[in-house]
Amino acid sequence: MALQKLRPLTSRSPRLEQYPTPADIAADLLWEALGAGDIEGKDVIDLGCGNGILAIGAMLLGAHHAVGIDIDPEAIKVAEQAAADTGVNVEFFEADVSTAKGSFDTALMNPPFGAQTKHADRPFIEKALQVAHRTYSLHNDGTEAFVEKLVSSLGGASLPVKRYKFEIPYAFEFHRKATESVSVVLLRFER
Repeated sequence: MALQKLRPLTSRSPRLEQYPTPADIAADLLWEALGAGDIEGKDVIDLGCGNGILAIGAMLLGAHHAVGIDIDPEAIKVAEQAAADTGVNVEFFEADVSTAKGSFDTALMNPPFGAQTKHADRPFIEKALQVAHRTYSLHNDGTEAFVEKLVSSLGGASLPVKRYKFEIPYAFEFHRKATESVSVVLLRFER
């Protein structure tokens, strides 16, 4: 319920594919990670954090430390306010995900699906495998083979965890419907 109360981004970029992670999917992703022992007491990074939903959720579930990174300065402001409103301490940084540094137990992310820019998820996958031992990442259903091949080429392993229907509300002029339902898969990467 706390995640449903988080304010979404008011201004979004189609180039960055800024679609809010639905609270129910974020909660379920976090629950999967918690159940696998990858949240409580762990250091967590949220790559492309948007409004901070995954980092904030991780802290609510007992993460030791959480960091959120997003290239959009407005997203960082919204995420910082959301963390303050929720009463959790998350460090947010305005930066390209490729510049993320450090060592984390777990990476959480809903990267761009590559609908506007081909392979836009690639830098997120590469960085997650560099900085975290385990990653939970949402991807377009049907892209598992591409992601698995990339993850394997980077020395990791990819495993499908769950599938969801991701509701994307009308946000940009090229959208044709009030809402679009997209099938997504939650993948877990291990380094």
